[in-house]
Amino acid sequence: MSENLFDDKDDAAEVAGEEVKKDFQGLIGSGRKFLFELLEIRSNTDPITTKESIIADIPFKGHTSWILICSIFIASIGLNANSTAVVIGAMLISPLMGPILGMGLSLAINDIDMLRRSLKNFSVMVVLSVLTAFLFFYIFPLRDESSELLARTAPDIRDVLIAFFGGLALVIARAKKGTIASVIFGVAIATALMPPLCTVGFGLAIGKPLYALGAMYLFTINTIFIALATFLVIKYLRFPMVRYANSKRRRLIARIASIIGLAVMIPAGFTFYNVLQESLFRKQAQEFLADTVEVYQFKGNGRYENDLTDVHYDKDLGSYLEIAILGTEEVPENIISTWRNKKSKYNRLADADLRVLQGGRDDSEQRFNYVNELYESKKAELLTKDERIRFLEEEVASFGKLAARNVPFQDITQEAKISYTSIAGIGFSNRVQTDFNKMDTISLFEIKLKEGLSDDQRKIDIKNITNWLKVRVKDSTIQVKEVN
Repeated sequence: MSENLFDDKDDAAEVAGEEVKKDFQGLIGSGRKFLFELLEIRSNTDPITTKESIIADIPFKGHTSWILICSIFIASIGLNANSTAVVIGAMLISPLMGPILGMGLSLAINDIDMLRRSLKNFSVMVVLSVLTAFLFFYIFPLRDESSELLARTAPDIRDVLIAFFGGLALVIARAKKGTIASVIFGVAIATALMPPLCTVGFGLAIGKPLYALGAMYLFTINTIFIALATFLVIKYLRFPMVRYANSKRRRLIARIASIIGLAVMIPAGFTFYNVLQESLFRKQAQEFLADTVEVYQFKGNGRYENDLTDVHYDKDLGSYLEIAILGTEEVPENIISTWRNKKSKYNRLADADLRVLQGGRDDSEQRFNYVNELYESKKAELLTKDERIRFLEEEVASFGKLAARNVPFQDITQEAKISYTSIAGIGFSNRVQTDFNKMDTISLFEIKLKEGLSDDQRKIDIKNITNWLKVRVKDSTIQVKEVN
C-alpha cells in the first residue's frame, strides 16, 4: 500500500516537472516571437523605392551644387562664430550624404556603374567644399579658432560610433516604406559631415596643416563608417543583386565589389581599433590624474593646472603625460616617484613617460613664456573668450609676484642706502608691456632722490644707480625711473 503511494507521488512530481518545462519553453518561444516581431524589418522594406531614392541623391549638378556651396558658407560662418545652431542648420541642407549612401549600396548589390558615379560625385563635392571653405576663411577678416572649429581636429571613439550607428539609422529609415524624414534630419546632424570639411579649409587658410589633417581624418572616419553601415544593412535586407548578361562580366564585377568592400572594411576596423586604444589610454590617464595629482595638497604658493596638462598618445614614438605645476612651490621628488609607481599599475600607462614641469625652477620671464606657449597649445579646452582672459590675467598677476620674490629687494635697499646717500626711497615692480608683436615683463625700479640736488647731480646719480642695479640684479633689461 505504501509502495503504491510513493509511486503515485513520483508520477505526480514527474508530470508537474514536465508541465513546468513546457511552460518555460512556451515562455522562451513567446519571448523570441515578440523580439522577432519587434526587431524584424525585412517585411516592411521597399527595395525598389529605396534604391531609386538613393540613386536620385547621387548626382551633383545644378541645384545640388548651389545647395552645397550655401551649406558650406553657412557652416563656415557658424563655426567661425562658435554658433551650434547655425552649424546644425548647415548640416540639415547639406547634400553630401547622397554619394556616400550610393557607395555603400553599389558595393552591396555589385553595381560598378553606380559606384563609379558615386565616387566621382563624392570627390567633386569634397573638393568644392574644401575650396569654398578655404576661400571664405582666407578672405574673411575674422579667424577666431573657436571651440566648434577645434573640436573637429581630434576625432575619438565617439565619432566612430556616431558615424556607424547614424549610418545604420539612416539606411534603415530609407529602406522603410514611407521614409521617416525626422530620422534623416537627425542623422544629418549627428554624423556632422560638413563641419570637418569646413575645418579643413580653415586649417589650410590660416597655415596650420595639422588642423586640416585632423579634420580630414574625422571626415574620412564618418564617410567610411556611414558607407560600411549602408553596405551591412543592404546585405541584411537582401536587396536584389545587379544582373549582367555576360557571366564573365558578372563574376568580374562581383570580385571587384568584394575587393573594394574588403578594402573599405580593413581600414575601418584598423581605424576603430586605433581610436579605441587612444580613448582607453586617455580614460586611464584621467583616472590616474584624479587619483594622484588632483588630490595632492599644496602647502604654499603652488597649484596643479588641469587645462595645461598634455595627455599625448603615440604608440610608435611613445606616449607621455605632461603635468604643469605652477607657482614657486615644488612637488617633492619622493611624491613624484610615488606617482610614477602608481602609474605603472595602469596597464595602458605603464610605458608612458610622466613629465612634471615645475614652475618654480625657472625665472619669471621664462615661466611666463612657458605658460603662454602652453596656453596657446591648449586653448581649445578653454571654451570662451572670458575664460581665456581670466586665465591670462591670473597668470600675469601670479608671475608678477614671483618675479618680485626673485629680487632680493630688502638687501638691495640696505646696500643702496649705504652706497648712495642721495636716495630718499626705492620702489620695485614688474611691468608687462607689449608692442603688439610680443609681450615682455620688465623689472622697474622707482628711485626717489632727496630734495635740494641739482638737475645735473640727479642725472649722474640716477645713471650710477642704474648701472649698479643692473650689475647687482644681474639683469641688463631693468629700467630705473626717478619719481617725486
